[in-house]
Amino acid sequence: MVRRSIAGGAALIALVLFLFLLRGCLDSRKEQSFRDYTREVAALVKESDDESAGVFRLLTGSAGEVETTTQLNAFAGAADQVLDRARATDRPDELSEANDYLIETLQFRRDGIRAIARLLPGENASRPERQQGAEAIAAAMQTFLASDVIFTTRVRPRLDEGLKKQELDGEVDVPQSTFLPDTGWLDPATVTDRVGTLGGGGGGASGDAAPGLHGSGLGTVTLGGVALTPDASASVPLSGDLVFEIQVLNQGENTEIEVPVNVTVGSGGDATNLKEVLPEIAAGETATVEVPFDAEPSTGQNVSITVEIEAVPGEEMTDNNTGEFSVIFTR
Repeated sequence: MVRRSIAGGAALIALVLFLFLLRGCLDSRKEQSFRDYTREVAALVKESDDESAGVFRLLTGSAGEVETTTQLNAFAGAADQVLDRARATDRPDELSEANDYLIETLQFRRDGIRAIARLLPGENASRPERQQGAEAIAAAMQTFLASDVIFTTRVRPRLDEGLKKQELDGEVDVPQSTFLPDTGWLDPATVTDRVGTLGGGGGGASGDAAPGLHGSGLGTVTLGGVALTPDASASVPLSGDLVFEIQVLNQGENTEIEVPVNVTVGSGGDATNLKEVLPEIAAGETATVEVPFDAEPSTGQNVSITVEIEAVPGEEMTDNNTGEFSVIFTR
C-alpha cells in the first residue's frame, strides 16, 4: 500500500514537472514568436522607409517626366512586394490586429506612389495642367500622411501592448516608421517648387526641354518709374513702395513656365537679393514682372544693381539675360 502511494506520488510529481516544463516551453515559443514578428515588422518598415527616401529623392531630382514615372512605378512594385510579405508574415494571435493595421499602412503607401506616378503632368503640359497636377499630387500625399498616422496610433501601440503582456517591453524595440518627410508636401505651391518635372526642385536650364528653340532675354528695366540704362547712373527718390518693372522676352519657339527673375541691389554682404517668378510666357511674347523693393540702401552714392533672367530649360545662349545698372538713391 505504501509502495503504491509512493509510486502514485512520484507519478504525480513527474506529471506536474512535465506540465511545468511544457508550459515553460510553450511560453518560450510564444515569446520567441513575439520577438520574431517584431523583428519582421522592423524589417518591413525599414524597406518602406527606404522607398520613401528613393521616391522623394526622385521627385526633387532633375530626371525627366518619363524616367520619373518609370522609376515611381518600380517603387510601387517594390512596395507591393513588401505588402505581400506583411500579409504572409506569421504572427501571434494577440498581434493579428496590429498586423491588419500594418497591412493598411503599407497599402496606403503603395497606393500613394502609384497615384503620384499617374498624376505627374507631361513635359509639354500647359501651366494650368501643371497646376492641376501639383494640386492632385499634394492631395495624393495625404495617403502617406494617413499611413504614418495609422502606424503611429494603431500599429505601434498594439505592438507595445502585446510585448508588455509578454514582459518583453524592455527587451524588444518597437520599430518606428515615417513615410512623408514633412507636411510641406501637402501644399500644392510647395510641390510645384520641389518637384523637378513641375518646373522646380532641380529643374531649371538643366531639365528636360520641349523640342524647338528656347531663349529668354532681358528687356527694359525701370525702378519707381525711372528707366535704368547700363551706361548711365539714374537718380531714384526713395519711397516705401518702390517697384522694379522688368521686361522678360521670350525669344524662342515654346511657351516657357516658371521663369525666375533675380535682382541684386548693392554688393557684398550688404547686398539685397530679390526674386520673383514669371508664371508663363508664350513664344515671342514680352511680359513685365514687378519686383517690390522696400529696403533702405545708401543714399547719395552709386549703388550697383544686377537684373538676371534665369535661363529656361534648353536655352543655350544667355548673353542677353543679365543687365547691370547704377542708381543714386535720393530722399
